[in-house]
Amino acid sequence: MSNSSIRMTTALSAEHRARLLETARDVKFREGARVFEEGHLADRFWIIRSGTVTLDIHVPGRRPAVIENLGFGELVGWSWLFPPYVWQLGAEAMTPVRAQEFDAVTIRLLMDADPAFGSAIGHWVGRVLAHRLHSARIRLLDLYAPYGSGLTQ
Repeated sequence: MSNSSIRMTTALSAEHRARLLETARDVKFREGARVFEEGHLADRFWIIRSGTVTLDIHVPGRRPAVIENLGFGELVGWSWLFPPYVWQLGAEAMTPVRAQEFDAVTIRLLMDADPAFGSAIGHWVGRVLAHRLHSARIRLLDLYAPYGSGLTQ
């Protein structure tokens, strides 16, 4: 599954994209800024307009392991959709980043009020989540398994 197939622009209908974007707020992150920290409250999410964000995972006794690099049109954060609403990964702006920010509570309320919208958002985030879990598994195998995963050569 390519990242482009799960970008908001291709994963959601024009109607659902418009509904989501009505709630967006433009934000910027400077290079090196932490967007969120693993284990903290997941109360918002972002769609990247420009720049690069890395996702990382805490590894005891080591630097955080970078799991994936995200760019234009990609979703940053999925933990806002699933209780207990705690970030499962960390994220850092690797370059200056412009993004659209969404309030998690607002979007969850919209999803509850409109089942078709809720289903579309849930399927989109689910596809992103499946991709991120696969990426995390491969990256951790590459970093810590004796012979790596053999999948990224």
